[in-house]
Amino acid sequence: MARTQGSHSEITGPRVREAALQLFAKHGYAAVSMRRIASEVGVQAGALYNYTPDKQALLFSLLRGHMDDLLAARAELRDAGGALVRLERFVRFHIAFHLERPEAVFISYMELRNLEPENFAVIEGLRREYEGQLEAILRQGAAEGVFDVSDAKIAALAVIAMLTGVTTWYRSGGRLSVPEVQQIYWTMVRKAVAA
Repeated sequence: MARTQGSHSEITGPRVREAALQLFAKHGYAAVSMRRIASEVGVQAGALYNYTPDKQALLFSLLRGHMDDLLAARAELRDAGGALVRLERFVRFHIAFHLERPEAVFISYMELRNLEPENFAVIEGLRREYEGQLEAILRQGAAEGVFDVSDAKIAALAVIAMLTGVTTWYRSGGRLSVPEVQQIYWTMVRKAVAA
């Protein structure tokens, strides 16, 4: 299929992804058509298929991209030391990373149900990998005697849910800065798991 005159794949491809992200976050996956995405990007609906096979592939690509970016950014952190230090680093990282991507976070949770089973399994595996990192920190803390968690898996899920919730209320330029939010949440998490 010929590319639309004046389009450039290195420009249009990211614009398709960004438009889909914004539209899915605002209206929901089911309510957004490929025609609507094309209109937002300023291309013919048929031109979208130069960049993605279908809407499902586009959703999967967005969710996969978010998880890949999250895991890659987390891997760049120095994750050594005692459990208390590692947990604080995790809390501050999670908040900072997610506050920069509220739409991606929103669709990662709200649109997960719209993935076909094989795509869901991939995203679920990546999520489990990330959750497992926090679970390991909590287990280490229990072994060190600094954390009291009866079930590290449930505690990890609860902490992640609490931290991710920041994206629903935080607004840049509001009463609190990101470092202040990180400090408040770190204090809450530390007290929640303290021995």
